[in-house]
Amino acid sequence: MADEIGFIGVGNMGQPMALNLAEAGHRLVVYDISEEAMAPLLERQARRAGSARDVADACELVFVSLPNNKAIEEIVLGADGIVNGAKARLYISTCTTGSPFAEATAAALAAKGITTIDAPISGGPPGARAGSLSIMVSGPEAAFEEARSLLETLGSTVVYCGDRPGHAQVLKLANNILSATALVASCEALAMGVKAGLDPAVMLEAINAGSGRNSATMDKIPRDVTPRSFAYGAPMHILIKDIDLALAEGEALGISQLVCQQVRQVFKLVEHQGWRDRDITEIAKLIEGWAGVEIKAIP
Repeated sequence: MADEIGFIGVGNMGQPMALNLAEAGHRLVVYDISEEAMAPLLERQARRAGSARDVADACELVFVSLPNNKAIEEIVLGADGIVNGAKARLYISTCTTGSPFAEATAAALAAKGITTIDAPISGGPPGARAGSLSIMVSGPEAAFEEARSLLETLGSTVVYCGDRPGHAQVLKLANNILSATALVASCEALAMGVKAGLDPAVMLEAINAGSGRNSATMDKIPRDVTPRSFAYGAPMHILIKDIDLALAEGEALGISQLVCQQVRQVFKLVEHQGWRDRDITEIAKLIEGWAGVEIKAIP
């Protein structure tokens, strides 16, 4: 294992992941455009880098956690990016990019002798803080085995999909479109019950013991919707990006996605209303507005 580990992008997801690596005893070299985001890691004796290339000059293994493909392309393949680093040999991407981007990036890095481990994550900021993420991995098996212990520090479930670049992305997008669909459908179902006079806590108790349970009914709604905190920690625009990628992936494969298309329309509506930066659990407010009720805890 390398003496120091690089970590680029220490925002909502990257910061808690990097902190968990530091807590496990790993020495880090970190880079982010936000000094505020790096501060907790610098307090843990992480070293500050001035660019992605600086990280790749110092570390053999480099993690990246960034929100969109434009930012990733600049950090990974730009003139001051990882691809031009002197020491990097293993790039571990926790980002959700879609398979075509993942394949192209892996090929560009391979030309410079850098191996890619594609390791998109699920579980949101709560899972990142708890070290309980679900991590979906594809890439050369030997490289995966080298990185396995680090990934197991970040997630309670690490699933190896195989050596084909992009396979982990397909699995991650399947997961995220299911998660988005569950959130919208669960809010609609709970709004129906509340309008009929049911206590949402009673509904959730029954649903979570029955066949309708899902990540929204078991986690997001009881923690962030019924208490009215709306603080899951993931902005709408990140999930909308993932939904778009999932539908593009399915379209390229010739898959019918009638339900998923409707879910995208719901999220596009809130995007057009200026809600891009709001928490994803606030999608409940849109459905509540249509129903004329609030899915809230009853004192």
